[in-house]
Amino acid sequence: MRGIDRPPAEVYDVGVLDLDGVIYVGHDPVPGAAGALAKARANGMRLAFATNNASRTPSATAALLTEVGVPAVADDVVTSAQAAARLLAERLPAGAEVLVVGGMGLRHALRAAGLQPVSTAAHRPAAVVQGYSPGLSYDLMAEGCQAVAGGALFVASNGDTTIPGRGGTIRPGNGSLVQVIRTATQVDPIVTGKPELPLHRETILRTGAERPLIVGDRLDTDIEGANNGGADSLLVLTGVTDPHALLAAETHLRPTYVSADLSGLLTPHEDVRHDGAAYTCGGWTVSPDLELSGGGDPVDGLRALCTAVWASGDLERGEQALAGLGL
Repeated sequence: MRGIDRPPAEVYDVGVLDLDGVIYVGHDPVPGAAGALAKARANGMRLAFATNNASRTPSATAALLTEVGVPAVADDVVTSAQAAARLLAERLPAGAEVLVVGGMGLRHALRAAGLQPVSTAAHRPAAVVQGYSPGLSYDLMAEGCQAVAGGALFVASNGDTTIPGRGGTIRPGNGSLVQVIRTATQVDPIVTGKPELPLHRETILRTGAERPLIVGDRLDTDIEGANNGGADSLLVLTGVTDPHALLAAETHLRPTYVSADLSGLLTPHEDVRHDGAAYTCGGWTVSPDLELSGGGDPVDGLRALCTAVWASGDLERGEQALAGLGL
């Protein structure tokens, strides 16, 4: 991680935001998120909302964002369904039939890309695309299996094995559901959602971003996707990833910045300094044996501690020091 001496909202032209765990959890707004995003817009940052959820249309997602206090229109939303549709449109002739194992979000995206969604293998579709849908049936997955076994290109909107449920529970995500067709046919899908590049590319194409900042709560989708696309990233601690997971993150999962919430778009970030022995950030110091001392913003302490642990590889001592931050 590194510091920045100006608020990120003044430095990056487009903030590309994940939704669940960043702006809302379920249908409940994250406290302070709407206000922080309004200020980021006022500071000159354009906002785009990138989601692996292929079940909703962009209009439905924009309506949900507006409901939780973040005004948005369909053109502000980029979905894994749109990324899948673009990939298919680039590989198939115009008007080609694609079997949809999923919901309206995928069908809407395919039609917008000039492709024809169908529901049965009897059409001999050129491709099968699968995305999360809570009402997904066995019969529809069986049709997908038949088409893929017959040679249809297999594309998945995303590979998230779980999605968040109410009360901190987890539910099977599209990555788990995709295993039905994958196991039955022994064909691996092309995945278009985060952390793979197609959704990142779709976002850049739709927004024209020259210096995007990817903002999310998951290391294995948002942050890894940013790293895969060569973009800077901001991890917020309002969703899936907690300080323990960040401390243990492998190199490809490490963010550029970290903040407690979206207020991190509005303030400079202290740099982590290393004098050859100790690591310091803000009012916090981490000694060579990973003892933590000082005070101030606990996220500054987390930045210093993560940097020290990533350099030393001593996760056990890092976990012990983490308790002193009260995060």
